[in-house]
Amino acid sequence: MIEAARSFIRLNARVLEQRRFLHLFEGGSGDAVATAVLAYRNDDGGFGHALEPDGRGPDSQPLHTYTALSLLAEVGWTEHAHPACDFLATIANPDGAVPNCLDTPGARAPWWQPSGESDLLVTALLASALHRMGVEHPWLDGATEFCWRRIAGLTTSHPYEVNACARFLDHVPDRPRAEREAERLGALVREQGLVDLGDGRAHEGYAAGETHKPHQYAPTPDSLARRWFSDEEIGADLDAVAAAQQDDGGWTFPWAAWTPVTTYEWRPIVTIEALLALRAYDRIS
Repeated sequence: MIEAARSFIRLNARVLEQRRFLHLFEGGSGDAVATAVLAYRNDDGGFGHALEPDGRGPDSQPLHTYTALSLLAEVGWTEHAHPACDFLATIANPDGAVPNCLDTPGARAPWWQPSGESDLLVTALLASALHRMGVEHPWLDGATEFCWRRIAGLTTSHPYEVNACARFLDHVPDRPRAEREAERLGALVREQGLVDLGDGRAHEGYAAGETHKPHQYAPTPDSLARRWFSDEEIGADLDAVAAAQQDDGGWTFPWAAWTPVTTYEWRPIVTIEALLALRAYDRIS
C-alpha cells in the first residue's frame, strides 16, 4: 500500500505533498515541509496562493491560513503562528470569529462564498491548530470563547462543521469541558445521521457520496470522537478506507472538482490523510 502510494505521490503531487509524504512515511525533514508551506505565506501574515486547492488566487484567506498552521503544527514549527494570528485579528468580527471566505480577487469553488458573517467551521479549525501548537494570542482567546459559545448552543449542524468542532475539542486546553461538549456533540451526530456508517447517504446540500465517515471525525484512536463509534463501526470504516485505494496507488475525493487542477491537487492530499488514518489505527506500519 505504501509503495503504491509513494509512486502516486511522486508522479502527481505538488512539492508540498511530496515533502510531507517523505517526512511522514520515510523519515524526511520536517523543516523541508515547513519551507514548502512558507512559500504560500503573504506579507500580512496570512496564507494564500491556492494552498487549499479550492481557493485560487494569491490573497490570504482563513482556510489557507488554517491549512498552513495545521501543517506547521504537524512538523513542530510555531514561529509563524503569531503573525498569522495578527492577520486573523485584522479580519475578525467583534465576537472574535472570522468569516469563512474573504471577498478577494481570484477564482474559487462555488461553496467558497464571501461573507462577513462569523463562521464556526473555520474559526474552530484555526483555533484547533493554534491550540495544538500551544500558542497564546489575544485573537485566539476571543476565538476560543466564540467556539465554546457556539458549540454549546448547537442543536443542528452539518458534517463539516461538526468535524471542525471535533478538532477544536481535541486540542483546546480545557479538557473536562471538551469531554462534556464532545459527548453532547456525538449524540447530536448520531441523532441527526451526520455520519456515514455504510449507507452512503449524503447530507442535504452535499454532493452525492460526499459523506463523513467515523475515521474523519476521529482520525486517531485518542480523538474524543472515537467514543462516538463502536469498534465494529471503526473497523468496517477502516476496511473501506483501505479498499478505496485506486489502481494508480492514490485515493480520490467525493466532493465536486469545479476546475481540473483541483483533482490533481486534492488527490495527493487525501491520499496522505488516508494513510495517516490507517497508520493511526495500526492498519499499516
